[in-house]
Amino acid sequence: MRHDQDAWLILLALTLMSSAHAQHLSKAELEARRERIAATYKVEKTACKQHTGNAGDVCKAEAKAHKKIAEAELALAHSGRADDRTRVLEVKANSAYDVAEEKCDDQAGQAKELCQQEARTARDKALADARMDKDIRHSREHAEAHKMDADHKLAAEKCEALRGTHKSECLHAADQQFGRH
Repeated sequence: MRHDQDAWLILLALTLMSSAHAQHLSKAELEARRERIAATYKVEKTACKQHTGNAGDVCKAEAKAHKKIAEAELALAHSGRADDRTRVLEVKANSAYDVAEEKCDDQAGQAKELCQQEARTARDKALADARMDKDIRHSREHAEAHKMDADHKLAAEKCEALRGTHKSECLHAADQQFGRH
């Protein structure tokens, strides 16, 4: 029975760790942070007017990237959901790509093509890492569920050796321990 308790405690710890990331911001705090993000973006975009040519385009792309990343991070801070963590990684990858593409416009010919290829490669690698992180997380969750099922089945089998109220109490305790209701 000790192994069953260990598995349950590990699952509980993992659940608490994943929910610890969520701040569960109030609606007012969430809205205040959104307004700060919008205000920061407006200031950064206005500052870009002092740049001319492609430098202005790069500046605007950077401001937009900062805004998108801040919004994704706010969603993660609010929800704490693993899917939002993946979304942050994807937004960072795509935003870095957008900025790099703008920077490539300063070049011409083969140098520009190489710059663009490097930007695409960096984005593709970062997106692959985000997908891998998500796949690993889902595999871990799936494995934990299988282990919980196996532990529940073992506990129920142990209960089968008992009789009467002891058996029903044992089965009920096993159901409670492994989240079966």
